[in-house]
Amino acid sequence: MDAERASGFRYSNRAYLIQIRRAGAGTVLIDPVSHGGDGPTVLAPVAEVLAKDEWILHSADQDLPCLAEVGMYPPALYDTELAGRLAGFERVNLATMVERLLGFGLAKGHGAADWSKRPLPIEWLNYAALDVELLIELRAAIAAVLAEQGKSDWAAQEFEYLRTAIPAAARKDRWRRTSGIHRVHDRRGLAAVRELWTMRDRIAQRRDIAPRRILPDSAIVDAALADPKSVADLVALPVFGGRNQRRSAAMWLSALEAARQNQHPPDEGEPATTPPPPARWGRRKPEAAARLEAARAALAKVSQRVTVPTENLVSPDLVRRLCWDWDSVHDGDAEQAVAEYLRAGQARPWQRELVVSPLATALSQAANVATDVPTDD
Repeated sequence: MDAERASGFRYSNRAYLIQIRRAGAGTVLIDPVSHGGDGPTVLAPVAEVLAKDEWILHSADQDLPCLAEVGMYPPALYDTELAGRLAGFERVNLATMVERLLGFGLAKGHGAADWSKRPLPIEWLNYAALDVELLIELRAAIAAVLAEQGKSDWAAQEFEYLRTAIPAAARKDRWRRTSGIHRVHDRRGLAAVRELWTMRDRIAQRRDIAPRRILPDSAIVDAALADPKSVADLVALPVFGGRNQRRSAAMWLSALEAARQNQHPPDEGEPATTPPPPARWGRRKPEAAARLEAARAALAKVSQRVTVPTENLVSPDLVRRLCWDWDSVHDGDAEQAVAEYLRAGQARPWQRELVVSPLATALSQAANVATDVPTDD
């Protein structure tokens, strides 16, 4: 299975082409947009047939959400890219793995194309078909590698976790992810970023166009910093002087005016629902920074021993949270505390078996070093 989206061109993450290669049935390309439009019932007959098969995808987390939108869910899953990571392959893109394990070269060139285009050029369709042409054979080859390394059960746990994972909740205050927002240092400017971002997002969603094709992030930040009060001031800024933006100048000015009139501008600091970036830990919480350094070193040793990337041994975000929260979660037995924290964070059994003891040792030693450091007093 594979799916092509139009990332960078469209607002939605929908599938604009679905590729299926089934043993004994060849390859089929389906246009989900032209076969009845949106909704989970459009491809119900296909979904019913495929509900009996193992699905083989390369980088499944990219395609499962858009396939679910059209009512297609895998009863069993095998992710060849993730399998390559667990096998310790340095390069796990499809073409490289096919060449390494099967000896074939795959044509390249249209992965970043606008797949919402209709009609799709024949060379694009050929490219899309090749994405599934050898997945069944690739699955057999990489499964043999994992079996030889004794990692088949690890892979099975990862695939089932991926297949059944609950989609992450949408990030709050998404406007704070505007590229370049670090240049804005006051609440008024942040209010301007928020209003411009929100207006752009509404337009992009309504027109199903990627937001940055409506207005780039750099233009939002420039306008927030300059705070123009007139059309002339606005169109004097980079990007806003273009023909398309001139036509929308009044609309962008209204967003800036709404920001100026807002009685509750956003706080300069992002709500503290997660630990701050690790680069700030040394100043804000040095003991946590020491723990994180020790934890990373311990995980690097495990990674080298089992030839699995550290980010696949355990979620880096979960490790950061553990190091930040350690003082509040550690009460007595360090290994038990780590094990419970990782279990609550949905770390799989094979991961906990490998990393609980090294992490507990690293965190305990880092805590001892911190308490032994003499102070100026």
